[in-house]
Amino acid sequence: MTHRLAVLISGTGSNLQAILDAIDAGELPARVSLVLSNKAGAAGLARAERAGVPAQAIDHRGFPDRASFDQAMIERIDAHGADTVVLAGFMRILSPGFVRHYQGRLINIHPSLLPKYPGLNTHARALEAGDREHGCSLHFVTDELDGGPLIAQARFPVAANDTAETLSEKVQAREHRLYPQVLRWRAQQRLQMTDQGVELDGERLPAQGFQMDTHG
Repeated sequence: MTHRLAVLISGTGSNLQAILDAIDAGELPARVSLVLSNKAGAAGLARAERAGVPAQAIDHRGFPDRASFDQAMIERIDAHGADTVVLAGFMRILSPGFVRHYQGRLINIHPSLLPKYPGLNTHARALEAGDREHGCSLHFVTDELDGGPLIAQARFPVAANDTAETLSEKVQAREHRLYPQVLRWRAQQRLQMTDQGVELDGERLPAQGFQMDTHG
């Protein structure tokens, strides 16, 4: 059976596009069964529609609390039979109930080399700290914000003339390579979260996850 992905977005959906492109190229043996956004005007919904993928929006402002909104998302996602739930620029903190429901099947990408710089403004924070390296991280989601076990990272050297804007562009380019790679492992049933950590091909990954070489 084809591995089914539900992709959650809040904005342009550039990582969604990278995933769709990898599927079209035969590099990712999966299909996107649902794209879900908390913003009806999110540009990523139009990307999904152009690709013939079911796209829906649920406005979080119409719910009395986070848990009830998340429950509405669970009902939509489960109705489309998702094997993996992919957070791709979804700008909402998820409730513990949502995280528990998808434990081991919920993956997020973050624009820093975690555990550095959870939260927002990661590129500016890396520059302010004088970091020599920057990058992005993919991790399984737990109750801790940007704190779940790491699956993979892509890193690159910070140039002397880099700005928050150029770092953002460099990080995004690597996200578009890293996410399809990790989802391919999921689709091939090679990647899982266990009580001992993240395992790839039955071997436990190091704490920082698989390291993609993008220095070249």
